[in-house]
Amino acid sequence: MFLKAGQKDEGVMFLFTEGQITNERFMVSINDLLSSGEVSELFPAEDIDGIVNNVRPAVKSEGILDSKDNCWNFFIGRVKKNLHMALCFSPVGESLRGRARKFPALINCTVIDWFHPWPEDALLSVACRFLAEVEMASDEIREGIEKFMPFSFKTVENYSAKILDQERRFVYTTPKSFLELIKLFKSMLGKKEGELINSKDRYELGVIKLTETGEIVGKLEEELKIFSVEVEAKKIEADAQAEIVGKEKAIVDVENSAAEVEAKKCDKIATDVAAQMKSVQADLDAAIPLVEKAMAALDGLDVKDFSMLKALQNPPPDIKKVFTCVLNILCTVDPDIPVTAKGKLKTENPWKTALGTMKNPANLLATLNQLKEKIDKDEIPG
Repeated sequence: MFLKAGQKDEGVMFLFTEGQITNERFMVSINDLLSSGEVSELFPAEDIDGIVNNVRPAVKSEGILDSKDNCWNFFIGRVKKNLHMALCFSPVGESLRGRARKFPALINCTVIDWFHPWPEDALLSVACRFLAEVEMASDEIREGIEKFMPFSFKTVENYSAKILDQERRFVYTTPKSFLELIKLFKSMLGKKEGELINSKDRYELGVIKLTETGEIVGKLEEELKIFSVEVEAKKIEADAQAEIVGKEKAIVDVENSAAEVEAKKCDKIATDVAAQMKSVQADLDAAIPLVEKAMAALDGLDVKDFSMLKALQNPPPDIKKVFTCVLNILCTVDPDIPVTAKGKLKTENPWKTALGTMKNPANLLATLNQLKEKIDKDEIPG
């Protein structure tokens, strides 16, 4: 900016806002610029020589001696003439007061532009302009809101003056705060409008759900009435069945008692059978050697033995006993031997019956040998 204003003789404005002050040392250079038009150590020595050489022709044309000091002063004079500085500081808070005390040029070397309050007509015009795009329910509501904006703003200004008079404290109302008021209104209106739309949608959905629920409940009530009749019928049937079951249970209890008695008897019979089985098994184990011995004796029989036995009219008891056993075996295969209904030997004189079987000794011996191979010993009648 110095080179444009001093060398090229061009008008330049330096706009500097309070928000750009990131370091208070900036104000030292600003104070120097405002008070003398120079900023110390802004240019190195070689740049100063270049500036002097560039403005030298202009210095000569003005009829001034083109010494280095005169050329530099001519350059600074142009800077003072062409470089204009605009400082935008807010009066709110202590920042401006503190800087004004530390850097006097902010007050002594500047012209303060005071922004006067907007008239109510201007505020109304701005409100109408910015609220024109907002959708309202009616023209009457729009007119009321547009008039309320400048009214509220002027009311705050009036009370700000009272607070300053009573509390000695500044409350500033600026055009920006008026625009922020309109922006806040638009934002809150949109937010509340969205909330109302959402609430309306939820309400409508709730009404639909309630209607559907009422219909479902009505159907369920009708079905419940039908089910109640069916349940009552089932209950009566169940009561009848319960009565039958009770009677049957009484009978079953009696039969169960009898069954328990029979079970005890069966347990006793089973115990007795087991004892008899044990005894029979012992007898069987003792008889097996005798059976094997009888089988061996059968192998030694001859037809002549039967012929000799036939001649005996009154044989010894052991022979009778043996032939009685033989008849018990033969009655299972020989139909000529009389038997009872249960398949046992039926005769009053076993020896006489035995003599009948020994009419053909060879056939009797062959039959006995065949029975020895085929007959099941457990099937022999007792």
